[in-house]
Amino acid sequence: MSVSIWNDQFSSIKKARVSVDVVIIGGGITGLSTAFWLQKEDPSLSIAIVEKYLMGAGASGRNAGFITCGSVEHFNRLVEQYGEERALEIWKFSEENLSLLKENIINISTETCNFEQGGSFSLASTSEELTELNASAQLMKKLNINVESLNGQEIKQRLGAHNFVGGIKYLDDACVNPVQLLNAIRNQFNSNVELYENNEVFNISTKSDLRIVQTNKESFESPIVILATNGYSTLINKYFSSKIFPTRGQILVTEPLPKFMEGPCYANFVLDYFRQLPAGEVLIGGFRQMQKDTEVGYSDETTDIIQNSLENFISKYIPNTKNKKIKYRWSGIMGFSYDGMPLIGSLPTDHQVFFCGGYTAHGLGLSFNSTKKLVDLIFNRNIPQFLSAKR
Repeated sequence: MSVSIWNDQFSSIKKARVSVDVVIIGGGITGLSTAFWLQKEDPSLSIAIVEKYLMGAGASGRNAGFITCGSVEHFNRLVEQYGEERALEIWKFSEENLSLLKENIINISTETCNFEQGGSFSLASTSEELTELNASAQLMKKLNINVESLNGQEIKQRLGAHNFVGGIKYLDDACVNPVQLLNAIRNQFNSNVELYENNEVFNISTKSDLRIVQTNKESFESPIVILATNGYSTLINKYFSSKIFPTRGQILVTEPLPKFMEGPCYANFVLDYFRQLPAGEVLIGGFRQMQKDTEVGYSDETTDIIQNSLENFISKYIPNTKNKKIKYRWSGIMGFSYDGMPLIGSLPTDHQVFFCGGYTAHGLGLSFNSTKKLVDLIFNRNIPQFLSAKR
């Protein structure tokens, strides 16, 4: 997030200043969701959402569309890390995220969103992972979380996926077209919320009780600034350099096939993931582990090593895709937090600048509820300790 003097379109003239109650930097799921909850809190608030490119141009429009519960870790690992009570709290938080999306956006939207709530699967290709998945399932059933265990034959029949020894299904998970979801959120805004696209932020300064957000096109002033920049947060403030890490994920999509897959799937300890889209295309992403040292930073290019690994995977494990054309290849920059949980707070050096991010590849599954808690924090209400940046 840097702008040269030559690209600053109004560097030689005084920019028109846009005065609003809140400036949100970032036009993805975090920024739009924050605006939604602020508007719910007070419909009279004037809100400017400032986006470097177009709405959803970052990870929000480049993900696989999974709305899954929990976190990046299997549930048994959550229990090992936090204990049963906190692990269940995290799981219930993500369940609430989906319920809030359905109640406030999906069920009342004119957008179809291609929303499907048919559950999701975690698959094991080794006996070691199956043992861990079964341990997760036992814990989840004990805590009344809806989960189903499957053997390898059932996976083959229901998913068209071969060479897996077993797995579990989280019965309440969902998937969606993420850009249509963003449009559905945007459609709920009143006239006091405006999205400013193609506005790259390059400076935030202080003028008395106001914060001045300068972009290559505009100058915004507001008493409150919210950073909804997730993986790009360090480009705004170095505070995030040890807290939220930009991490690249790559995806490919095949040409359409007849429907054969029951629901979206994770494999290889949640490192890899695939699903069949409503029109029949098969999407697969992941394999960061193949080039872990290079899948960091802000470049959204694809690489041959990972793309070839994705193709080899579906050829081996999803034989229906054999010899099918690849129609899309892309990558996106996610924000991974230092402990896998989102971060909500305000800058230690400026308590008028708030932030929410660090979803660690679970943005759709956590962001809508996380931004609701961000608004709670802004209005001096308590938020869960596992979300607080002060942890």
